[in-house]
Amino acid sequence: MSEAIISVEHVFKSVTDSTGTLDILRDIDFALAPRETVAIVGASGSGKSTLLSIIAGLDTPTRGTVRLAGQDLFALDEDARAVLRAQKLGFVFQSFQLLGNLTALENVMLPLELAERRDARRAATEMLAHVGLGQRLGHYPKLLSGGEQQRVALARAFVVQPAVLLADEPTGSLDFATGEKIMELMFELNREQGTTLVLVTHDRGIAARCDRRITIEAGRLLPEAEPVS
Repeated sequence: MSEAIISVEHVFKSVTDSTGTLDILRDIDFALAPRETVAIVGASGSGKSTLLSIIAGLDTPTRGTVRLAGQDLFALDEDARAVLRAQKLGFVFQSFQLLGNLTALENVMLPLELAERRDARRAATEMLAHVGLGQRLGHYPKLLSGGEQQRVALARAFVVQPAVLLADEPTGSLDFATGEKIMELMFELNREQGTTLVLVTHDRGIAARCDRRITIEAGRLLPEAEPVS
């Protein structure tokens, strides 16, 4: 394997309340190479989304760490983690997470503007055209269908050319046919940009399209992150 773009190193996550301690993740340990596509699968409540949040540095492990492009995420303070996320990561969520008071174009321009890109409008316009929304630039999310909103979310994620794209059930809010089109577009953009894709999904068909499948069961990694034939 090439030098890892992501290393998850003996990660544990527990939460404690008045009823006791709940172990969400237990000794999760694996590495991902640049350009690899990986599906994280498992039953609801197995810890998949918590693991994705820790990989992003949005949640902190109880023990263990994550390295992104060689940088220990949890040796950084929150501000430095946010900077690294902006430089290296893109996100796609089940619920789209678009800003309702911004147009499609403005939603896609936002991460570019935060990065102080002078070409933000041009790059965002080109990316929206690339995902088939060149005629929807001035539309607000409430005027877009679910599939169109997820296309805007994909454009926003890929416009910064992230080293890693994290996707949490990206078709979960869509009907089957629309979801199929969205996944085809996601994999196409991923191939074009050479991104490492980490995808949480319940869909076996989607998981089968990835290079590897990582299975979480009751917070534990199953013995092998087995290749998908």
